[in-house]
Amino acid sequence: MNVSEQINMPQLGESVTEGTITKWLVEPGDKVNKYDPIADVMTDKVNAEVPSSFTGVIKEIIANEDETVRVGELICYIETEEKPSHQSKESNSAEAAQGEKETASSEKEISMKTRYSPAVMTLAQSHNIDLTTVEGTGRSGRITRKDMERHIEALSVPAPEPAPEENESSSDPAVFPTYKKKPAEEAEVLSEDKEVPLSPMRKAIASNMVQSKEEIPHAWTMVEADVTNIVKYRDKIKEDFKQKEGFSLTFLPFFIKAIVETLKEFPEVNAVWGGDKIIQKKDIHISIAIAAEESLYVPVIKNADEKSIKGLGKEVHRLAKKARLGQLSNEDMKDGTFTVNNTGSFGSVQSMPIVNYPQSAIISIESIIKRPVVVQDDMVAIRSMVNLCLSLDHRVLDGLICGRFLARIKEKIEEFNEEKEHVY
Repeated sequence: MNVSEQINMPQLGESVTEGTITKWLVEPGDKVNKYDPIADVMTDKVNAEVPSSFTGVIKEIIANEDETVRVGELICYIETEEKPSHQSKESNSAEAAQGEKETASSEKEISMKTRYSPAVMTLAQSHNIDLTTVEGTGRSGRITRKDMERHIEALSVPAPEPAPEENESSSDPAVFPTYKKKPAEEAEVLSEDKEVPLSPMRKAIASNMVQSKEEIPHAWTMVEADVTNIVKYRDKIKEDFKQKEGFSLTFLPFFIKAIVETLKEFPEVNAVWGGDKIIQKKDIHISIAIAAEESLYVPVIKNADEKSIKGLGKEVHRLAKKARLGQLSNEDMKDGTFTVNNTGSFGSVQSMPIVNYPQSAIISIESIIKRPVVVQDDMVAIRSMVNLCLSLDHRVLDGLICGRFLARIKEKIEEFNEEKEHVY
């Protein structure tokens, strides 16, 4: 006896209310097993595959590709078979006939091999891999993300990482990849206006930014800090560090370390807006902005105040890699209490970042630039300088507390001493 069952849009993460079906991996008539992926879905937080809730045959697809569906809404029907406790010879014959039907449709199912998920496509593009050379272990030979990761590891193809800029910069290539400019002859020339549909990620970013600007009375302040000691120390140990740890030591962990130590001294800044109250958070969870090709992610380093400079660097590297591979989970994205934005990677020297709602403040680390500076006894010296730009929610914080907060970060950065500070 065949029974028609519904498959609904699942809850793909905390606070996720809807998802956009980017690609159906099945067609009506396809047989699937329980937990087989049937569709790729993009939400405002993660990309994911929707698994089948049943074993059976896809009967009817209700939601179209590129359609946004709310959690719990119907996306397709699947026909399942209820097996009685005592099967007759006739039912066995029916099963045999079904087996012949499946064999006859095997050519159709082989087409699954060429249906690639967004995560697979991203990996293929970033590592210049011909997907026809990858062996798939998914249903009907479909290539999964794990297949790609195994293939990349086997080929020893490292993730692309841009060369460092010639000038001293706070750029963290793992967090903000540098995109190559297209030659003029390859640049797209528009003969007319071009409409670009909004992706779910871009819609979510737009919604969050509008909410932040409409609800939060922003104020801004900035200080300049001398980071010459940090630059010299990092340049001295960076080769040895990479050889030992397997990833590059950038400037960002040094800044995060100074910031989290200062947040412990100024708990008023490590706070979120609670509507009718201000909530000072006991834990220090640092949100970091990570730019991908078409998206911006803000994963969180949990308990950042308990980590060394090396530990912070490892977390930045891990989260950036997960973002690049499309593997960030809802757990990676939640509970941030303060945001660090690394705009210096783009060559920026001053910015006014938008507060990451409902947090009360965000700091931008700008480019490190060598320039002449007046030092002791009115002497002029070439120093490595950086601007630290802070945006704040004026409902929660005022200029006095934030001025002291920035001044303390500046003090910690400028007093960096390699004999006292240890990366490890």
